[in-house]
Amino acid sequence: MNDIRCTWANMANPRYIAYHDHEWGVPCHDETTLFEMLNLEGAQAGLSWETILNKRDNYRVAFDGWNAGKIARYDDAKVADLLANPGIVRNRLKVAAAINNARAYLRLRDDGLTLDDYLWRFVDGQPIVNDWPDGARPARTDLSDRISKDLGKRGFKFVGSTIVYAYMQGIGMVDDHDRACLCRRRR
Repeated sequence: MNDIRCTWANMANPRYIAYHDHEWGVPCHDETTLFEMLNLEGAQAGLSWETILNKRDNYRVAFDGWNAGKIARYDDAKVADLLANPGIVRNRLKVAAAINNARAYLRLRDDGLTLDDYLWRFVDGQPIVNDWPDGARPARTDLSDRISKDLGKRGFKFVGSTIVYAYMQGIGMVDDHDRACLCRRRR
């Protein structure tokens, strides 16, 4: 049987296939994964998602399993360690954004919200299932514009509308699988 997947999935990379088949477009409500994915999507800016996906395990170790409480307390020595770590993208602005995002996330929690509550209310708790002809997905939407703007007001960094739309796809707020994709057929 020849399983057809979305045209963007690199069939030569087992990590990419697993991500496509089991995460992308699948509703996620796990706080740690939601926080991780927000930061990984930001780290992807200017790079390919495959680059970040291949470094994902390294990111988990380097950023203490995406424990926001620990990340929010990172000091200059920890930042220097991160910037010297070849297992992650060593970009000072992206590392600073992850630390900043941990602090913004903790403020969100102090306001009585989880990322799960906060994000999923934008779609009334139900994923948006799109049907883009020929896999011509948009890079951003009015909804990603709105979420991006609100995240920015809340102090999050590297959350432009294009990054937010990719994040929405990655955490399953949006399901943009191609018409012929095996994941679309599983619905």
